[in-house]
Amino acid sequence: MYNGIGLQTPRGSGTNGYIQGNKFFVKPKSGKVVVDNKGFGAGQGTGGVTKKPNKEILEHDRKRQIELKLVILEDKLADQGYTDAEIADKLVEARRNLESTAASEEAAGGAAPLSFADKK
Repeated sequence: MYNGIGLQTPRGSGTNGYIQGNKFFVKPKSGKVVVDNKGFGAGQGTGGVTKKPNKEILEHDRKRQIELKLVILEDKLADQGYTDAEIADKLVEARRNLESTAASEEAAGGAAPLSFADKK
């Protein structure tokens, strides 16, 4: 037995009793910043805690939401019996409206804060 792990004795177990460590176990890291003076200056050691979102990813998500709304609108218009030309015209108009509202929201104060409840 090693540190309370393993068999008391390997006799009769069909093994040699060798204990092998789990090399793939990753110890969980806490999000807390350790408060000690080991060479860190003011504000150092908090890089992962206050990370800002990537603007390119937010822009891509905004465009994706617009395209999703347009696809839903296209399906509704096709079900209602509109011709392809009418659907294309309405989609162009809807795209302009959605992009202008998104641009005005961005200019007013940035994108709305994302929450996981909205994604569900």
